[in-house]
Amino acid sequence: MFRLSLISTGGTIEKTYDESSGVLANRVSVLDVMLSGLELRGVKIDRLSLMNKDSLEMTPADHELIADSVVKQCESHDGVVVVHGTDRLAASGEAILASSSARGGIGKPVVLTGAMRPYEMRRSDAPQNLIEALIAVQLLEPGVYVSMHNRVLAFPGVHKDSEQGTFVKSR
Repeated sequence: MFRLSLISTGGTIEKTYDESSGVLANRVSVLDVMLSGLELRGVKIDRLSLMNKDSLEMTPADHELIADSVVKQCESHDGVVVVHGTDRLAASGEAILASSSARGGIGKPVVLTGAMRPYEMRRSDAPQNLIEALIAVQLLEPGVYVSMHNRVLAFPGVHKDSEQGTFVKSR
């Protein structure tokens, strides 16, 4: 059995439509709904709802909290998936890498993912990205990665390319 920690931090992937205000907002997590439709044989998922923020609102303290939580979850799990907003995902990935390096290495695969369009939207990339991250974390060597849009990229040097609408590796 593969023991997986799934940490949710919010972001576009988890935004829901608020009819009273007419806006998409981070109010409730939709990850349980997404997971309930998947057959996850051989995987035990422990959920940790760390925060539910748009990543544009994240502070350096939030990135440190995410990094510390990931390192702690690696102690009792075979891998960690972090669901994160795409605007500040790279900052958290770099913070996780720095925090784990300062402690002698991560020792487990850590995969960050998110979505450019909320799960509730008809053409959302959320289900694909979550499924890819759940597979990638079981196959990758220890390290910190982002998995989105049929690609897995290793930190350091990963950033969001807004023109392409995905993540790329710095040259």
